[in-house]
Amino acid sequence: MKGGIRLVEGGVCAAKGFRAAGVPARIKYEGRRDVALIVADAPCAAAAVFTTNAVAAAPVVYDRAAVKGGRIQAILANSGCANACTGEAGRRDAERSAIETARTLGIDPGLVLVASTGVIGHRLPMDRLLDGMRCAAAALAASPEAALDANRAVMTTDTKPKQAAAQVRIGGRTVTVGGMCKGSGMIEPNMATMLGFITTDAAISPTMLRRALRRAIAVSFNHVVVDGDESTNDSVFLLASGVAGNARISAPGRDMDLFTEALTAVGVALAKQMAADGEGATKFVSVTVKGARTPRDAERAARAIAKSPLAKTSWFGKDPNWGRVLAAAGYSGAAVDDRRAEVFYGRTWAYRKGRVADAAQLEWLARELEGPELSVTVDLHLGEHSATIYTCDLSLDYVHINADYTT
Repeated sequence: MKGGIRLVEGGVCAAKGFRAAGVPARIKYEGRRDVALIVADAPCAAAAVFTTNAVAAAPVVYDRAAVKGGRIQAILANSGCANACTGEAGRRDAERSAIETARTLGIDPGLVLVASTGVIGHRLPMDRLLDGMRCAAAALAASPEAALDANRAVMTTDTKPKQAAAQVRIGGRTVTVGGMCKGSGMIEPNMATMLGFITTDAAISPTMLRRALRRAIAVSFNHVVVDGDESTNDSVFLLASGVAGNARISAPGRDMDLFTEALTAVGVALAKQMAADGEGATKFVSVTVKGARTPRDAERAARAIAKSPLAKTSWFGKDPNWGRVLAAAGYSGAAVDDRRAEVFYGRTWAYRKGRVADAAQLEWLARELEGPELSVTVDLHLGEHSATIYTCDLSLDYVHINADYTT
């Protein structure tokens, strides 16, 4: 990979200095892991990015203040209840969760972040949550199995866990970045994802960590669309233990660039997994717009195509309806001239500068739509800029999942 970065197996325990656990606590369902704990051996440099939704859940409000100090040691997360739109009582529950976690771990309460995902409008069952937290604290381990347990504990409508890790040599030392995320629906974050947890053993300052996270998110989690909705709980957390032994990254330069590339590789891998596991999805779809006049035009057009219900349902139906793709680009606000534009499904063109696919060409296009992955490319031929958005098709199961979500 670029910069000598290599993807490896693992999740939040891939980096040195971290332990994790995931346990069942009956937050919503019996016998299902729903409380996760990620703990560093010592306070870490920390950075986070949160939802831009004006309706922000209690954990988000709490964490925004807690992470400002740039030092964190533990994250408590739960699924089954979002603790969103729960008023002052919900904020007190989030704070109490952090305080009790700190007490159990024997650390300062200011070093704990909390995260929740699930149904909006319900308060946390605090007794069950805290009992689960204590069980998770007793089960902490630095193993791949423990990382996977933690990942499973934050899943809601996800059908599979999502983990990724990467390694890179910085200053003669091997630096590892590992992460996990959850997210299957209610996804077009414009900042992050549903919930993302990333760890690294790099020695890096909080300032550089924040800068690296913003850069990585801009081309990974910010480029995922499942349904165009943004959650009240979206959060991505990044902790750096500093035990890899590299010279501390405290300014821009080659070391910072290498670290950012590794972090981005993990973010992109997680983003693709999230899109592929979109609620009810049968296809992972990458939408690329190239030849745009500006970077903003490229992203606008790609995002409009990725969000279009008409385009997404046609992919599900294996219907090469390229007109829906070109129409979405046209209403996106980007500069588009249909006399210059081309549309491709995979390597097969569907529309080329006013020329329309004939019957033979449509047969080739239908074959491109058969598999579980599809690439859609629009070349605007107006400039040199490009953007890729990761998405999925829109199936009948998406409707069923969301029609019955709270009932």
